[in-house]
Parts: sequence; C-alpha cells; structure tokens
Amino acid sequence: MLSSRPYLIRAMYEWIVDSELTPYVLVDATLDDVIIPREFVDDGKILLNISSGATQNLNLGDEYVLFNARFHGKSMEVSFPVDAVMSVYAKENGRGMMFKNDDEDTDPPNNTSSTVSQPSPGKNAPKKPSLKIVK
Repeated sequence: MLSSRPYLIRAMYEWIVDSELTPYVLVDATLDDVIIPREFVDDGKILLNISSGATQNLNLGDEYVLFNARFHGKSMEVSFPVDAVMSVYAKENGRGMMFKNDDEDTDPPNNTSSTVSQPSPGKNAPKKPSLKIVK
C-alpha cells in the first residue's frame, strides 16, 4: 500500500493556505537526501516556511518536497524526502499534524492467522440470531 504521508502533507498544506494562514514544516535534518541550509539546523531539525510568499516552485511530491527559497538573501534549492517531514502546521495558531518517525503505513495484523484465538462467549454473551422453519 502507498504511504499516506505525502497525501496528508498536501492536504494539511491546502487546509492551512485556504484558512489564510502560514504553512510551516518541521524537517528531520539528520536523514539522508535532505538538502537544506545547514546553518539553520537546530538539534537535528529545521523549521521551514513553505508559503507561496516564501517559496518558489513548491512541489509537494509523493517522494520529495522541493522548492526554491532565499536564506539571508541567497537563493537555494531545498529538497527533502517526505519521510523527513515531522509535522505540518499553521504558524499563527499551531494547528496541524505531526507524523511518527517510524513507518506508519504498516499492514494491520492478519486476523486469519491460526495463532489468533476467538474469545469464548460468556454466560451473559448475546446469542446469535437463528431462523427456524415453522410448518
């Protein structure tokens, strides 16, 4: 199954922008393939304004977030995998979504396994409905 993270990032971004607020992303700067201005990294994380006024050519893709931005007047291409996004939220009120660091898209347990036992009905358990033919 596809990861839900890129879809949720795009949805949160749209919701924040439609609410006329400023979208920010918190990015884990320690992961591979994170291309960011390292001088702004704090405790292995970087906070980025991804509003249309702060970025150019923003692409919230299925695998990467890409955009151009200016840092201290210097233009830079920023790129990071969607798995590096720790949260997306509105600057003004903090409302948004946090993401787990682990793989949140794992399959649910398979209940058809022979190791899963069904609970035995107790004395007060409701009886299953049944049909009886009456002549």
